[in-house]
Amino acid sequence: MTSEINQNTLENQDNDFTMPISGHLDELRERIILTFIVLGLSTTVCLFQIKSLTIFLQQPADGVKFLQLAPGEYFFVSLKIGLYSGVLLSCPFAIYQLIKFILPGLTKKESLLLIPSLISSIFLFFVGIIFGYYILAPAALNFFINYGSDIIEPLWSFEQYFDFILLLLFSTGLAFQIPILQIVIGLLDILSSDQMLSVWKYIIVLSTILGAILTPSTDPLTQLIMSVAILVLYFLGIIVLKFLKK
Repeated sequence: MTSEINQNTLENQDNDFTMPISGHLDELRERIILTFIVLGLSTTVCLFQIKSLTIFLQQPADGVKFLQLAPGEYFFVSLKIGLYSGVLLSCPFAIYQLIKFILPGLTKKESLLLIPSLISSIFLFFVGIIFGYYILAPAALNFFINYGSDIIEPLWSFEQYFDFILLLLFSTGLAFQIPILQIVIGLLDILSSDQMLSVWKYIIVLSTILGAILTPSTDPLTQLIMSVAILVLYFLGIIVLKFLKK
């Protein structure tokens, strides 16, 4: 009996112990500093490999000659390429630091919901970037390159091209977050998989609108590919919820 009381007392003492606010702030500051250090290192590495990255970004626009239309245009675009590439490379580490910071304050149920969602989100974001680079970008650029190529030679500003490809890849990465959003909504019992499936007619219309909004190009082929991808992702989210019996 005495041992049981002592054990309960120790458990209550452990539960009552909380880190002071200053301790949380110190831990947060350390994790932010570590994240920025990794960001700086990854950006530096990308800047040293800027030529390879530039050639890699130019590949979807095969047959186009890029011009520097203003003094220092390529220099400043190189800095943007290095920074954005560094951010992408450091994202997994930043997500890891976020998980390590918030994990002690989460219940078991919250941990089972939030942590897989964060990991899956960053994974699908990179899958979306790969899909945008290898599928969407060539489809959009080939349309613009071939349209009127017999009378106009394609000469593009690299800065404008980079802004275009960046927006396309980023929007595709965001579109690939749809299943994560559905799963979170389903696990929180806001909407069930059956309710999501019942509005499939409206989702077809909505996917068409989103395909037009998320793609920076105006060609119908790219918008159609994006719309189909959104539909596939939406029904994939429903299948996962069905598997989870939600």
